[in-house]
Amino acid sequence: MTEGHAAELGRRLREGDRSAAPAALNVIENRSPRGREQAAALLAEAERGGGAPGHLIGVTGPPGVGKSSLLSALIAEWRRRGKTAAVLAVDPSSKRSGGSLLGDRARIQHDPRDDGVLIRSTAAGTLLGGLAVSTREAAFALLPAFDVVVVETVGVGQSETDVAELCDTTAVVVQPGSGDTLQFLKAGIMEVPDVLVVTKADLGKIALRARRDLAQALRALGERDTPVVAVSSLPPPQGIDELADALEAHRATLDLPAVRARARRLAALAEFAAEHGEKGLRALGGRRAAEAALAAAGDATPLPDLVAELERRAGVAG
Repeated sequence: MTEGHAAELGRRLREGDRSAAPAALNVIENRSPRGREQAAALLAEAERGGGAPGHLIGVTGPPGVGKSSLLSALIAEWRRRGKTAAVLAVDPSSKRSGGSLLGDRARIQHDPRDDGVLIRSTAAGTLLGGLAVSTREAAFALLPAFDVVVVETVGVGQSETDVAELCDTTAVVVQPGSGDTLQFLKAGIMEVPDVLVVTKADLGKIALRARRDLAQALRALGERDTPVVAVSSLPPPQGIDELADALEAHRATLDLPAVRARARRLAALAEFAAEHGEKGLRALGGRRAAEAALAAAGDATPLPDLVAELERRAGVAG
């Protein structure tokens, strides 16, 4: 594939052509030097104007908490509301997507004939709990073509912070009666979620107690506006419509251009650091100097151009 063909995929996504998404993700996931050039051409076209209307949502939580079942129910609710949805399911356990690809698709239930839904596995690679560069780029590429783009990660290590930096809205998922709630309180990540989700509401009093404990903890920290929603994905689902409303309500409070500009800058800094390491950051004069350089580039500057600007200032090859 040439850079021209990759740019054409980006243009199609920008114009809302969802059929270009699988091929575009294949381009982005190719991390060879040639593949990165093609991904840059694709993203520059997809992000042209910087005004993608989609809602970028992060969903994170401990393994086994029920994120896949929750997303299955949320996808059905979004489709009922006439919204299209794409899910990037991050596998932090292996550099290889191999068997995990089919596993993720099997866990998140949807109609495979529905072209308004896309489910894709993406590997975290060597990052311990964080987001790979390709995941960030994929999210930005899909935003013009889908009403909702979800990045689903296992809540370990850096993933909660990475997701919050990337996404417009972050939902942290815990389950009652397993120690997740206490662990969440100890983890010091109470500032991360925009919405807290307690799964397995069908358990009754245990779920209500977990919801109450989390709400009290948030109030103690002055986070009174963070909703805590109890849900059950078992049929008939409970609380899914309330959760969808809470996610939309959070988005309505945002200065979206400013949020997206910040997310692109942080993604550019992460990509530059992943490629050039601490030596590259030192050549820029440190992280603060890098952030200042990115801010000077303008809010609507596409991600590849931001990375190229850092490389130019550092005097390193892309």
